[in-house]
Amino acid sequence: MINLKFFFKGFLCIKRFDSPAIALSASFIAIGALLKNLGFTLQESIFSTLLTYAQPGSLVMAESMFVGASLINIFLAVWLVNARLYPMTVSLMPLIKDKSQPRWKYYLSCHFVAVSSWLIVKDNYHKINRKNRTDFWIGIGTSTWLVAIISTLIGFVSADYLNKNMMIGLAVINPIYFMCAMISAMNNKTISSAIILGAVLGPGLHLISSQWSILLGGILAGTIAFFIGEINDN
Repeated sequence: MINLKFFFKGFLCIKRFDSPAIALSASFIAIGALLKNLGFTLQESIFSTLLTYAQPGSLVMAESMFVGASLINIFLAVWLVNARLYPMTVSLMPLIKDKSQPRWKYYLSCHFVAVSSWLIVKDNYHKINRKNRTDFWIGIGTSTWLVAIISTLIGFVSADYLNKNMMIGLAVINPIYFMCAMISAMNNKTISSAIILGAVLGPGLHLISSQWSILLGGILAGTIAFFIGEINDN
């Protein structure tokens, strides 16, 4: 069973001053409003966030359905977008995994992998005993997930009062928060190099290919930063 003490300890991390709650809420308010404008019902909008729980995935899903893409194409598009969460999972599992915990908890907690919850657990896992970290992580994931669902509802209801510019403004708050959080984590050469190179290569590659610039910039920046870290460690 889930240890409720550590579950709520993780759940209440959403109240911290450095919590992503406000930024996360803003982005999903924009998602809720967008889904309504695209013709989704309230139930479909909430169900989308409940299952997808990722702003880019929700956007790709909504836009793909709007242009009439097939279900298999929508599935592949959302799957590829959310593949970015795989490195987070790989880096997270060694920190929270413990032999005393049943496997079903890991299957359950996979749904909560997102940048917002990942940032919280990375900043706090060392304060929690290893055997309780999975319950702590599930608490963090549950709270951020609920914020996203409730914000989607708010966005859907208030869609008539939000114009295009307001929706764009709300949508970019979350990425800005993530960028600030990553900058605050610039405590070693590998992370610093990845952030700086990504900020430089992304706009530069956009001039060559607007469709592939983010992907190529991320791959190049991450690869170069990895080797910089390897060289400095040796």
